[in-house]
Amino acid sequence: MKFDDLFLDDTLLQVLETQKFKTPTAIQEAAIPVILEGRDVLAGAATGTGKTAAFVLPILQQFIDEPNHQKQARVLILAPTRELAFQIQHVIKQFSKPLDINTVIVTGGFSPGKQADFLHQDCDIVIGTPGRLLNLVSDEILDLSDIDMVVIDEADRMLDMGLGPDVLSLLATIANGFQACLFSATLAGTGVEIFAEELLRDAEIIQIDAANTKSEQVSQTVFLADDKAHKQALLLASIKDDSCSSAIVFCNKKERAVEVTQWLQSQNISAQVMHGDFNQAVRRDKTRKFRNGQIKVMVATDVAARGLDLNNISHVINYDMPYRGDSYIHRIGRTGRAEQLGAAINLVEHHDLKNLERIEFHLKNAIPIGKIKGLEPKSKKKAKSKGKAAKRKPYIAKKDRISAETDRD
Repeated sequence: MKFDDLFLDDTLLQVLETQKFKTPTAIQEAAIPVILEGRDVLAGAATGTGKTAAFVLPILQQFIDEPNHQKQARVLILAPTRELAFQIQHVIKQFSKPLDINTVIVTGGFSPGKQADFLHQDCDIVIGTPGRLLNLVSDEILDLSDIDMVVIDEADRMLDMGLGPDVLSLLATIANGFQACLFSATLAGTGVEIFAEELLRDAEIIQIDAANTKSEQVSQTVFLADDKAHKQALLLASIKDDSCSSAIVFCNKKERAVEVTQWLQSQNISAQVMHGDFNQAVRRDKTRKFRNGQIKVMVATDVAARGLDLNNISHVINYDMPYRGDSYIHRIGRTGRAEQLGAAINLVEHHDLKNLERIEFHLKNAIPIGKIKGLEPKSKKKAKSKGKAAKRKPYIAKKDRISAETDRD
């Protein structure tokens, strides 16, 4: 299928061609026609599969079909984090260059007064986080009465963050019926289903990837570490490998992220830290430097696992293994995007083994164990795999400096 098979306007097709979007992804192919029909949608697809364009393109098509002459917001897009809100706005601007479409961002981290001023200007689409939007509605600054379409992106993340009640309270202020679209990395479990039951009417359910899947363009490897010094050496070798052009290193706590960043800087690696305590201006500056290649390594907590608009990342390195399998999938989904190949490297000390076992149980596959020449582990302890042996070929770095052959000792 091609984009012109999806009944999109020639203006949008020209934009897609200019930006070298050749064929729709599976989620785009499935969701765009249903949204254009005006039906509610509950869609699940793995990270990095093009979910944002799957709802942005039909939104823009609807504005082409029915221009918004009153310039009162007709579309509300909810995101769990301000980073994701800005990423969505970026995609809208990317696809709407020939169109007269105005968006307003409403999130924490900015002056409510300034955002209120923006809302009084011409506006077609409001993008925001539930808490700040609800505050503005409660203060009678924001009027949602003209909203006829609501998109909730990363609905599972909304629920994880406890934002479900805010979302329901916010949408209860919309007097008229509206088309609703919920997008989520996973539809597994009852949480999203209950959430959807409150908001959707006879929705089309679209599940592109099972909840425990990840991009097949991302190779995965475990490197066993004897102790902290050994883990640091493995981290440094992975970053210095010729195949690593840019990397996100994930830590579970901000204190460790700061510590790892400082250690990498002491090893003459251009690294910066990203965690939830930075204000929006600092986050955007750090993101810009990383995106432009001024910084090679971003050491982050899970605030960067979703929502940050970061492309062309060659490596995701889990310095700390996440506690949950879905968090692991979201982390490694930062690489291997837009048909590019990526590598996910997991540095596992003895205390990380339980988390690794949870992740492999979630994946229903064992992650291959690799070795770096000269940095082989002295300990023979290994994680007990609860899944089937991984079938994908493990990551092999350039010049054979890193060997990722499955450990059979």
